[in-house]
Amino acid sequence: MPTYKAPVRDIEFLLYDVYDAESHYQKIGAEDASRDMLSAIIAEGAKFCEQVIAPLNQSGDQEGCTWSEDGVTTPTGFKEAYQQYVDNGWGALASPVEHGGQGLPESVGHIISEMAGTANWSWSMYPGLSHGARATIDLHGTDEQKEVYLTKLVSGEWTGTMCLTEPHCGSDLGILKTKAEENADGSYAITGTKIFISAGEHDMADNIVHIVLARLPGAPEGTKGISLFIVPKVLPDGTRNDVKCGSIEHKMGIHGNATCVMNFDGAKGFLIGPPNKGLNCMFTFMNFARIGTAIQGVASAELSFQGALTYAKDRLAMRSLSGVKNPDGPADPIIVHPDVRRMLLTQKSFAEGGRAMIMHLSQLVDIVHSDVDAEEKKMADDLLSFLTPIAKAFLTEAGLEAANLGVQVYGGHGYIQEWGMEQIVRDARISTIYEGTTGIQSLDLLGRKVLMTQGGMLKNFTKIIHKFCKEHDGAKGIKPMVKTLATLNKDWGDVTMKLGMKAMMNKEEVGGAAYDYLMYSGYITLGYYWARMAMEAQNKIAAGDKDGFYKAKLDTARFYFDRILPRAEGHKLAMLNGLDTLMAMSEEEFQYL
Repeated sequence: MPTYKAPVRDIEFLLYDVYDAESHYQKIGAEDASRDMLSAIIAEGAKFCEQVIAPLNQSGDQEGCTWSEDGVTTPTGFKEAYQQYVDNGWGALASPVEHGGQGLPESVGHIISEMAGTANWSWSMYPGLSHGARATIDLHGTDEQKEVYLTKLVSGEWTGTMCLTEPHCGSDLGILKTKAEENADGSYAITGTKIFISAGEHDMADNIVHIVLARLPGAPEGTKGISLFIVPKVLPDGTRNDVKCGSIEHKMGIHGNATCVMNFDGAKGFLIGPPNKGLNCMFTFMNFARIGTAIQGVASAELSFQGALTYAKDRLAMRSLSGVKNPDGPADPIIVHPDVRRMLLTQKSFAEGGRAMIMHLSQLVDIVHSDVDAEEKKMADDLLSFLTPIAKAFLTEAGLEAANLGVQVYGGHGYIQEWGMEQIVRDARISTIYEGTTGIQSLDLLGRKVLMTQGGMLKNFTKIIHKFCKEHDGAKGIKPMVKTLATLNKDWGDVTMKLGMKAMMNKEEVGGAAYDYLMYSGYITLGYYWARMAMEAQNKIAAGDKDGFYKAKLDTARFYFDRILPRAEGHKLAMLNGLDTLMAMSEEEFQYL
């Protein structure tokens, strides 16, 4: 398994050079988030991730979780690492002070989440899923529910889950069957089976608070008749609730995290939010989860890049076509070969570009949760709504590609378990599926966020890109990038208008174009973040670049614009070619020959 090294230098470059975190935190009233404090938090977080949980990544994958009638046992070392996480207060970092948290902004928590996820994604899912449960109860729970559950969830003494999927329905929650019947004491009896529940049962905490979607008697059909409930493993009075893990899934990856079948047999639950408005409340959880999954895309790319880079510098194979580079050895290190450079730079551009995107989203979350004026909060919320499906789907697709490239750099050694590169692929594969597949995110982006707002949410972002390009037109060192970005930004609006016209004639055109539209949007969006980083890197080079960090940043930006961003044109051509070739065959014609 690659030895994980937290990318502290890159994180601080984004924080202070690209996003001016000090001014951002002052604006939202987070004066405690000083540069000195952030540096200390990042340094200690890096140490915890590198020294405590990263060494458990490969062993946790090999050992996996064990199910018995008494519950689920996590891999060796997971429980002890989690206790250290709780004792050090990492789970409480970005939680409200009134519930025992440290009150720092969400963006600070996301930095730790990325480092932990890269070090050991399976382990990080246990505390990670609690975040959404806390936010859901904080926003939609009663004062009594907050008092009972939030302090323990914030401290990490208890963990949380979300229970959506059922055996007969995946993303189509409108057909879920889990039922909730009111008890005499005002609680509800929850009956049904939920599947694919990450961290649904484990031995790392005393209690697990399940956030469960269920249907009340007489509720409207479809998504309009879904309610949301808190169903704890252990009830407030200390008695064991009637919710049990029936089994754990035997999965392709993330073996260290228990993916559970949860059986609710008249389990006592407590309504959270209004009746039949559960899906609205659940989106609080889902939006957090989708940003968290986008972080997995970055984590996959980063860890695979780190492993591939180390190997490429050490592995000797063939001679450089332009002449011997390692005269004292039998062959040259493979990093000298252009195709290996292509793979490494693709990984690097996805990891660092994705990190920049996540940090922007994180600051938008900070603004939405702050006390700034209502108009600014709405602008941030709208922009967050637009960018979240792009981040979730595009960054996970990119992360999976980067993970596969890591195996390719190693060649045959990448395919065997010893080096740990194939584990990154297996762990990354789920990221494009859970919390809404790439296809679901694509429909959300094109259908709901773009066409249903008549392009309004898209314009919010393209105006930002237009302003950047206008301000930096002719900027030294990045002029070609700015010109390319400006052209694509205009094209984005034109393409969207054409798709809108097609959709007016046939609604199926939305489904036919959605995936390519999302990937097209993702490449352009990442281009914007790379242009921003390139601008700051160019400024730093002018002031002096002793170790070449900023030159490497600028070189990677140029690679992205020259070798990755052109992919957008292919997606554009594909989606504008329309629906005909997708729908021409009848169902009967789909057959084995």
